[in-house]
Amino acid sequence: MTTANKPMNEMAAKCSYRLFKLYFIIALVLITSSYAIESQEQFFKRGHTNNWAVLVCTSRYWFNYRHIANTLSIYRSVKRLGIPDSQIILMLADDVACDPRNSKSGTVYNNANQQINVYGDDIEVDYRGYEVTVENLVRVLTGRLPDSVPRSKRLLTDERSNVLVYMTGHGGNGFLKFQDAEEISDVELANAFEQMWQKRRYHEIFFAIDTCQAASMLEKFYSPNILGVASSHVGEDSHSHHHDPEIGVAVIDSWTYYTLSYLERVKPTSKDKMHYLLQSFDRSLVMSTTKIRTDLYKRDLTKVPITDFFGSVRNIEIVNVSVSVDRSKELSQDILLTSQNDHYEARQQYSTQFPLIEALSYNPYETKQIASAIYVLLTLSILLVISILTTFL
Repeated sequence: MTTANKPMNEMAAKCSYRLFKLYFIIALVLITSSYAIESQEQFFKRGHTNNWAVLVCTSRYWFNYRHIANTLSIYRSVKRLGIPDSQIILMLADDVACDPRNSKSGTVYNNANQQINVYGDDIEVDYRGYEVTVENLVRVLTGRLPDSVPRSKRLLTDERSNVLVYMTGHGGNGFLKFQDAEEISDVELANAFEQMWQKRRYHEIFFAIDTCQAASMLEKFYSPNILGVASSHVGEDSHSHHHDPEIGVAVIDSWTYYTLSYLERVKPTSKDKMHYLLQSFDRSLVMSTTKIRTDLYKRDLTKVPITDFFGSVRNIEIVNVSVSVDRSKELSQDILLTSQNDHYEARQQYSTQFPLIEALSYNPYETKQIASAIYVLLTLSILLVISILTTFL
């Protein structure tokens, strides 16, 4: 090596070192950003793994019987379609079932023919009476509850949860009253949903509200992936469907009545789509104009099953464990029970839920990120080697 070439080689070495540092910094930035930044579209492609329902009746007093019946009717439907009580938050501002004016004590009916007691068996009211407040609703939605609150009163959702929020009561332009004592505004509700999104407490929300001027409660929403439906436009009233002359009050609202009429035809394994439910509201029957807000919702409603919100999705983990079942004992027990009771009824079970099998330990998006990072590193390494060889040769 000559003395003249020595400074040039040292300069080339310094340039190569600087190039290496530059490539390393670029690679580090790309890898970090690929893990830190997750687009909404890729987040929503993951799908949901669990369903929750928050059902709120904000009215009290006997003459608001229909609002309690509205809420209990939706409660009955989501339980029938597979959402367990452990994943339902039920808020009832009054207990008309035990009101002295109720000639059918301990019952609540949503129809004058009194065929279905929606108060029924196995009802679990999480918040009742004066517990139904704006503060408690916001705390439930956002998860900001004191440590003393039991699990049964908590909305234990995560970023894979689809949440049905149903509200009914008396409202006006931009507010919904709570027990004639306070009210929640459209802004407060929108901000509560935004907190849920920021804290990754939902995957998708279906918000349904049956009240006067209900559409005003949808206008301030700004968080992603919220599908909203309201029973009436701004300036319109929401009407009751019919009354029961035996108890002297209206027993259900029109919009909820026709919602239930559709849901009663849906089975847990049904593939009926949300589009057809939302298009089923005839103004001549409902007596008000249904408002649907879809601009925040990313999926095509013709491809969204109703059971994505009104049914339940089960987590399934595949394990390599063999379980042997002795069917002879089970059959002999069934025969014995049948012989003892001529009116034997099969034990109630949850029907098969909308199928979803997800390997919980596998995340295809993260796997794709890792592959992309490796590809970037290999590419930069090759470029670095080529630059060094070019410099010295």
